[in-house]
Amino acid sequence: MRILEWMRRYPMVAATLAVGAVGLIVLAAGQPVLCGWLVSAYALTIAMWQAGHMIRDLRRGAFGLDVLAVIAITATVLVGDHWAALIVVLMLSGGGALEDYATSRAHREISALLERAPRCARRASGDGTFVEVPISEVEIGDVLLVRPGEVVPVDGTLEGEACWFDESSLTGESLPVEHQPGDLVLSGTVSQQVVALIRAEASAKDSQYQQIIDLVQAAAETKSPMVRLADRYAVPFTIVSLAIAAVAWWLSGDPVRFAEVLVVATPCPLLIAAPVAFLAGMSRAASSGVIVKSGAVMEALSRVRTVAFDKTGTITRGQPIVDVIEPAPGFSADEVLAVAAAAETFSAHVLATTIVNAADERGISVPEATQVEEATAAGMTALILGRRTAVGKAEHVRSVTGHVPPAGDVPPGHIAIYVGTEDGPVGRVLLADEVRSHASATLAALHHLGVRSVAMLTGDTEATGRHVAEQVGIDDVRAGLLPADKVSCMTDLPLRPVAMVGDGVNDAPVLAAADIGIAMGARGATAASESADVVIMLDDLSRVATSIAIAQRTVRVALQAIWLGIAISVVLMVIAAWGLLPAIVGATLQEFVDLAAILAALRAVRPGAGERALAPQLGQPPAAQGEAVTPALADRG
Repeated sequence: MRILEWMRRYPMVAATLAVGAVGLIVLAAGQPVLCGWLVSAYALTIAMWQAGHMIRDLRRGAFGLDVLAVIAITATVLVGDHWAALIVVLMLSGGGALEDYATSRAHREISALLERAPRCARRASGDGTFVEVPISEVEIGDVLLVRPGEVVPVDGTLEGEACWFDESSLTGESLPVEHQPGDLVLSGTVSQQVVALIRAEASAKDSQYQQIIDLVQAAAETKSPMVRLADRYAVPFTIVSLAIAAVAWWLSGDPVRFAEVLVVATPCPLLIAAPVAFLAGMSRAASSGVIVKSGAVMEALSRVRTVAFDKTGTITRGQPIVDVIEPAPGFSADEVLAVAAAAETFSAHVLATTIVNAADERGISVPEATQVEEATAAGMTALILGRRTAVGKAEHVRSVTGHVPPAGDVPPGHIAIYVGTEDGPVGRVLLADEVRSHASATLAALHHLGVRSVAMLTGDTEATGRHVAEQVGIDDVRAGLLPADKVSCMTDLPLRPVAMVGDGVNDAPVLAAADIGIAMGARGATAASESADVVIMLDDLSRVATSIAIAQRTVRVALQAIWLGIAISVVLMVIAAWGLLPAIVGATLQEFVDLAAILAALRAVRPGAGERALAPQLGQPPAAQGEAVTPALADRG
């Protein structure tokens, strides 16, 4: 059965071997002429078929390397070396089989991701049982049961009891993560140890894992531009090959010498090495949590000279933290935070949540608040500890309490929340958007990788933008920008190609306008991910540098594999030109040339020395050969 499957998968290889076997039988039966006619007819048929492809390519304006294969087969048949012609045919067909194997090897991370895609879900029915249904039938609000070891089918909130989940397929994190009831659990994660109950918050097509799969499939199905780059070598390689063959014929006066040279000039290394290297690089990127949508993007990414960053959610976490507490005389910092949290407990505003969480993290006892009122875009009013209290903007506190809040400029990059009572000011809380822990190291790594210019494009004020930029080492700050203004900035950045890094819906236009758009897609920014060319599936800024390092290594490996194939072929051509390499031996040696080029190309699936050297600098564990670099635990959102 395996032999039949193999024959169906590689019919030309099977047919070539069958013709060779029949030819040997006919030769053993004492019919050398019939053997020669049989093998030659088959070889010329394949040459004509290959020539048809070549003509179609030429009509499209593409000059490939098929011409050398066609000439080599035809020449060996004309000089009477039909067995060499058959081996050239076997080399061409065998090269396709080798490419298929190499592609499967390079494709393994992508294939593993696709194979893990859930197809069914266990949905709660009206009688309390769970019924298995196709994942496409899951609706928002359905309660799903996920057994230990099963993949969460859709995005949802955890119900019941706490549960551990393996999130490595999404984040690369090797350690399981504990989620509490009410936490968001993303599709694609795997339940650990206990049965989990998930209430669906999104349909299957809108869930995180399906979005990743869509991106990966698009990347895997895109033809690598390095095939076209390899074709750029076609004309000079063909000219050099024909020239060496013609000179060998002219000097020796023997047409066989022409055929012997062209047999070892067949183009399989150039045709196979480049796409294998690029697919291997895309697989390597996928294993590191980075989806590169096409080989063209990979090539452009390797040449990036300018990287522009959005600020909020990219350089910073996009989630405010309590940075400084400034108590009024007679109060402590904890008392200021306790009073502020008492009022803000009743607000759903993100700043209010930050203050309440900060008080909870510090273990501060929060007093009870009554008669709570919220003034939209101004603040909260409440009765706390028997005093009328206001929390929010300075003007709101003054209007409610009649007292002027503490004076003082608000530092750049901060928001001030004032606290006061009818007895007087209590203090203020300064909130800041925290800069990512590895932002500075990422920018340093980018410069090390050859990026000449780093810019920040932000809608915030100049002072806020400058404050963040100074912390991470960015000189070119362009602030106060609307989405359309960011798009205009793309044409002003001089050093190209330009990569733009963003994370939100408002970044989608500029990501599409940039030479390479890089989306921080870990939090499901669908519009940004769809507009981008590269999607970083982790909430880890350092992956920007990692993706460029992978792209540079991929292009380098692809070119090395191409030049290796060319170099070996040229050496063999020179040897053949002196009559030291019979056609049948040369054709056999070409199989080893193919294998050498493929093995060289597959090196792109492993991390290079540069990537391993960058890992400690970016706060990542050093990557071992063939292992993914896991995200830094300290920089996970």
